[in-house]
Amino acid sequence: MWTRQPRRPGLMACGVEELRRRRREREAALRKARREQQLVSKRLLREDDPEEAGGESSAAVLGEAEVQEFLRLAQRGTEEKEREKALVNLRRGLQHPETQQIFIRLEGSMRTLVGLLTSNRALLQLEAARCLHELSHSEQSVVAEACLPATSYLLTYLSGHSSDFIELCLYTLGNLIVESEVVRQQLLPQGIVSALVACIQSPHVAVLEALGYALSQLLQAKEAPEKIIPSILDSLLPQHMLRLMQPGPKLNPGVAVEFAWCLHYIICSQVNNALLITHGALSTLGLLLLDLAGAVQRTEEAGLELLACPVLRCLSNLLTDVAVEAVGGQMQLKDERILAALFILFQFFLQKQPSLLPEGLWLLNNLTASSPTLCTSLLSLDLIEPLLQLLPLSNVVSVLVLTVLCNVAEKGPAYCRQLWPGPLLPCLLNTLALSDTEVVGQSLELLQLLFLYRPEAVQAFLQQSGLQALERHQEEVQLQDRVHALQQIALRG
Repeated sequence: MWTRQPRRPGLMACGVEELRRRRREREAALRKARREQQLVSKRLLREDDPEEAGGESSAAVLGEAEVQEFLRLAQRGTEEKEREKALVNLRRGLQHPETQQIFIRLEGSMRTLVGLLTSNRALLQLEAARCLHELSHSEQSVVAEACLPATSYLLTYLSGHSSDFIELCLYTLGNLIVESEVVRQQLLPQGIVSALVACIQSPHVAVLEALGYALSQLLQAKEAPEKIIPSILDSLLPQHMLRLMQPGPKLNPGVAVEFAWCLHYIICSQVNNALLITHGALSTLGLLLLDLAGAVQRTEEAGLELLACPVLRCLSNLLTDVAVEAVGGQMQLKDERILAALFILFQFFLQKQPSLLPEGLWLLNNLTASSPTLCTSLLSLDLIEPLLQLLPLSNVVSVLVLTVLCNVAEKGPAYCRQLWPGPLLPCLLNTLALSDTEVVGQSLELLQLLFLYRPEAVQAFLQQSGLQALERHQEEVQLQDRVHALQQIALRG
């Protein structure tokens, strides 16, 4: 808790507790906004034909008669090549929404396609599955629901021997899951969770990436916290996901990205984060963060930021459920190496992906909020000045940097003695000159803490035209109380 100095009883009144309340409310709102950011999308596999690999198709829209003819040939053609060619032509036609609508309205069309999917001809099975895949890519839920008769077979084929076929089935299921709650309601009793548990033990990278995609779509469903995630947590999927995210020579970045996002959605649901921590989630994520920091120092390889984003979010959100000092024997998040890794990543983000800076700063905020140990490390490693250098980048970054500095300042006089003298006051005068209310408000809170624990800083503030800086905001309704309190402190100082 923040405490008042007994020798200055009138200095802050109940202001310290009010500061803490406001900060916690703002952080809760930010966490909610982050939890609601999702990556619902669909993926399309067209790798068998060079002209389709880029997602372009020269096939024309098919009419009802053509669809009927291709289905007839596929079902009753005299030669297997003729039947396969008919399905290829149908599949190409199904790339068009108009053909998809014709297909699902045609009586018996899906029954015929499912019959081909379950035939004992491997090539016909594959082409029928590709037709279903094209249908699954539709943005119309009615098309996804027309595929319901095929879902139980797609799940069954996940236990097959062809990794290519399993991959296709997984992406098709993932696409169908996105589009329709009716599909999801059917898949759960059909055993999709146990099917995914079997798949996640596959040695094939492509299968694991496809599984991660399908699982992520399932986890993002609006009903997931109540109806889906409890079943996931009761299965072996979380342990296998964490195993596939372990740093080391066997780590595959593509697979790790998919499962890091899956873990993010589970954590954001807040169904049972304590269980994930018990399974070693904090340890795995912390070690992965250290590994990422080492990787950005060794290579210019693009794509590392794709993994950094979900890893940072996972750690940030887990740390809202447990204090850093309470993580026990799991990877020592209070170890100063985690701070060094974050600042290495900050430099990388500045050069490659500035939009990820707030993600890293949010983690730094959650790490320092309840950890005097990490606040001490932040000071002893001389990381305050690099932190201050981030202030001009954007208002969002400024608020988060100032929040981290408040975390340090609230720990008491010993911490504030290392914040001032130094470059902090000039930086705060610069942020007070801004028009953004949230940045200015956070600057005022930091000043209040600094004046509380370092009364000598008041005189330095006055000498640098601090009162004039405060006067700019005394008419702003949201800031009036804090500005007035600081003016009174400055005048008494």
